[in-house]
Amino acid sequence: MKKVAIFVAIVVALAASAYSQVPIGSKVENFSLPDMTGKTQSLADLKGSKGVVLVFVSIQCPVVRGYNERLNEIAKAYKSKGINLVGVDANVTEPASDVKAHAMMNWDFPVLIDKDAKIADKFAASVTPEAFFIDSNYVLLYHGAIDNDRSGRNVTERFLQTAFDSALTGKKIDRTSANAFGCTIKKTAD
Repeated sequence: MKKVAIFVAIVVALAASAYSQVPIGSKVENFSLPDMTGKTQSLADLKGSKGVVLVFVSIQCPVVRGYNERLNEIAKAYKSKGINLVGVDANVTEPASDVKAHAMMNWDFPVLIDKDAKIADKFAASVTPEAFFIDSNYVLLYHGAIDNDRSGRNVTERFLQTAFDSALTGKKIDRTSANAFGCTIKKTAD
């Protein structure tokens, strides 16, 4: 029994080390993924003058659908301030052609296809929508929920926008994370 417990502990430790979340305040390495048209885009290509926010999205998730309008509003409002919003679809169950069709009808921002969930794993993203705000120096400043209400009718805290506004005015971001909620990213076809 003791040997089994030790074996399980080793397996869990190895699995955890394979998924290393980028800690708040650390540098994010540049990466490249195909966009909806198949063109390879890098983080550097898509970053605005003040930064970029990666939002893990899904075309099947009702929570993401509830955020479509809010994501478009955030993308529009902050692009002019130098922060670009970029969607990342890491769901193996969602073909790129379906993501492209959905995005063209619903989203006003570029979407990258993370077919093997390598970027989702790098950030330890687990749900959609889940946001990662990276400044112009590639430092992760915020990770988590966009706001505090999936329906959009009772939003009292705009976590992501508050982080943007603090960063844009040179102030310390008081809340650098908030628990993201939504649908689980489907990393296997099970």
